[in-house]
Amino acid sequence: MDLVLLLKALVLGVVEGLTEFLPVSSTGHLILAGELLNFNDERGKLFEIVIQSGAILAVVWEYRARIASVLAGLGRERLANRLVLNLAIAFTPLAALGLLFGKAIKAQLFNAPTVASAFIVGAFFILWAERREHTVRVRTVDEMKPLDALKMGLAQALALIPGTSRSGATIIGGLFFGLSRRAATEFSFFLAIPTLIVATLYQLYKERALLSADDVGMWAVGFVAAFVSAFLCVRWLLRFISSHDFTPFAWYRIAFGIVVLVTWQLDLVAWASA
Repeated sequence: MDLVLLLKALVLGVVEGLTEFLPVSSTGHLILAGELLNFNDERGKLFEIVIQSGAILAVVWEYRARIASVLAGLGRERLANRLVLNLAIAFTPLAALGLLFGKAIKAQLFNAPTVASAFIVGAFFILWAERREHTVRVRTVDEMKPLDALKMGLAQALALIPGTSRSGATIIGGLFFGLSRRAATEFSFFLAIPTLIVATLYQLYKERALLSADDVGMWAVGFVAAFVSAFLCVRWLLRFISSHDFTPFAWYRIAFGIVVLVTWQLDLVAWASA
């Protein structure tokens, strides 16, 4: 196995794990990192799909006791049934819109200028959410109603635009909808499980012709890197939100977006454009 390729797999795995659950867009970072590493061909895109499963597993492992309790109580316990129903409702908008417009979005919007612009626009929504008066109506995930879940699902659908951030859209959307910071963050984590599993399986099926046993080593490195970094990131974020807001992520998005736009405009980096 090519050592350089394994190093690229390690870097992209860490990028995926660190950005999947933060409000900074893992898709946007992977598009940009893939271009910088010259690993943005069809093989690279398949690799990005594979390593998502490492990030998914990190959340499943972190919430394994809660997930086991929900599965055991499904059909018998009200709270378990409510959580599963809410996740199904919240998952539906992104799934439906993704099937309808996903191909066109990838063809037209998966490029550095779009990602950078979405980074900056999303940052201003974060600043707005944090500076407005935040009235908490839902303090825990168990208090969420189906209408709350639908609103979160509609917010998540905005993540079809690369650079928006799936977790950012759901977490910040949750703040606008009256969820506590922890409830919005934890529901975003739970919602990531069915969303990313279905997206990963669907994309793997579509790209099955590209699957090759020769890439197993590369996939393994990326998977482990994504799992470890995502697990540490989830643990850190839950501690962070207990005493901080999301404003630092907004300033990071603005700075990152400006750097990409400037380097693109001045041809300092050969970013792809639509």
